[in-house]
Amino acid sequence: MSSPVRRSESRQSVATVAVGRRREGSRGRGTSASSVEASFLEMQSRAGNQATTAAVQRARGADKGKGKATDQAARGGSGGGDRANGGKKRKDYRDRIASLLDRFKKNLEPIDTWIKGAQTPANAGFTQQAAVTANEGLKHSAAASGTSAASGNLLTEAAGTVVSGMDAYKSMKDARKNGHGAEHHTANKRAKTKGTDAVVGAAGSGAYSAAIAKEVTKIQKAADAAVASEASGVASAAVAGMKSVRSVFRVGGAARKYKKVKELGDPQLVHAASLARLNESREHADWAAAEAYVALDSYWKQEGEGRLELIGEAVDAAWEAMGEARDAAEALQRAEKDVERLGTVQGYAKKKQLTKIGKETIGGALGESTKAAAGVVTAVAAGTAGLASNPVGWGLAGAGAGLVLGVTLYKALRAATKRYEEVRHPEVWAKAGGTPEEAASRKESLQHALKFWKKVSKGERAAMAREIYALAAGPDIAGSGGTTEEMRQSGMSLLIALKSGPADHKLDQEAWVASLNDPSKTSGWIKEIAEQLASG
Repeated sequence: MSSPVRRSESRQSVATVAVGRRREGSRGRGTSASSVEASFLEMQSRAGNQATTAAVQRARGADKGKGKATDQAARGGSGGGDRANGGKKRKDYRDRIASLLDRFKKNLEPIDTWIKGAQTPANAGFTQQAAVTANEGLKHSAAASGTSAASGNLLTEAAGTVVSGMDAYKSMKDARKNGHGAEHHTANKRAKTKGTDAVVGAAGSGAYSAAIAKEVTKIQKAADAAVASEASGVASAAVAGMKSVRSVFRVGGAARKYKKVKELGDPQLVHAASLARLNESREHADWAAAEAYVALDSYWKQEGEGRLELIGEAVDAAWEAMGEARDAAEALQRAEKDVERLGTVQGYAKKKQLTKIGKETIGGALGESTKAAAGVVTAVAAGTAGLASNPVGWGLAGAGAGLVLGVTLYKALRAATKRYEEVRHPEVWAKAGGTPEEAASRKESLQHALKFWKKVSKGERAAMAREIYALAAGPDIAGSGGTTEEMRQSGMSLLIALKSGPADHKLDQEAWVASLNDPSKTSGWIKEIAEQLASG
């Protein structure tokens, strides 16, 4: 389990050695950058290395206790179960590695965000200034800081690539095991997504390796520095282009899903006729109940033989009529409530897709394409004008980093807010009919909000997924027995619009409807719907 830590320390040492070389080179040349610039660049390098080391220690410490418990569980059993236990041990070991790497990557992500959004554009600015003023000391310092930045990016990207690859492999196995249905579709979609993440991550790791080589050649004043700079520009442009194209496809998918949900129409208008029929049935039932009570009253006033028998029959008729009136009123009330719920979940589904379109357009399609253009400009400048920095490339790099950083900060703030709400106000999105957990204090909620490595599991999206499933589920599902057939069909139509229909699950219509009415598949369905609400 300690091997990832040793790798991280070896990569960090590249930046440390680079800073040491910068200091020795500065003393040997007798020319150095200004004290403010040099101090700033040295602070960047040290901050990145120290923060990375701290992230490694946090990830290792968090996984230590979990690893011990897993070891104890894996050691249980003996005799004829040795082979099964051996397989379980290997599986537990893989899970522990994946857990450690995932936690390690998430601890590195804030550092990586700071590097991409602040340190890298700042380095580009200092490099531009050094080229204009012919300040060798500043150029050397910027190269050392750039080496540190690229090393941190490489470490995060490499860890993410391994995690994505392991997750894709596990999801592929889950998809094959399930064969069809909601769980199959969820696992298969995740396998494709994580597989693409692994490919993009591998390309990104190569680009960061090229960036390290570029900065090292600058530090060493190598003769092939221009070639390394050109190669780095081409690599970064290619990776940014891949990410930009992927974002364009995601935008297209979200737009199509938004269009399909919108085509379902306003539930108030779609179900106006069914609500009118239910209201008419309620009115008829009320009139029947009133007539039954009038008849009962008339029997009470009659005299003669058989009076008590007639009164008894009238009481039974009145009681039955009142029951029908009550059932009709409850059916109308339930239908009106379901129409309102359907409108809420449809609005939420459209909002999620619009948000995804905005984030992918700004941070992906525009941000990454701008970074790709910056890489092309860098490559052209290196190939035509040596290592002279181009202000256009610097400006494009800064603009692209700003767009990506803005989207990242927005997502981080939203996630922190949701983590705070899920423990501070657990009753808001609690399951219907369930007992909400005890609310945490403000201090505890703030501490939970800062745990950026944890996903939101009890927020609005999970609640909306439960609502959609309740509308589309069959009568055997608790809480869905009173749903009208028209409303159930609307719920199913919403599932199809969200790419959770029979064709997506590799099922025919009858089997798909049966799976919605199977209580054992409830958790899989809710997970599937939540995933489809988030994706395009």
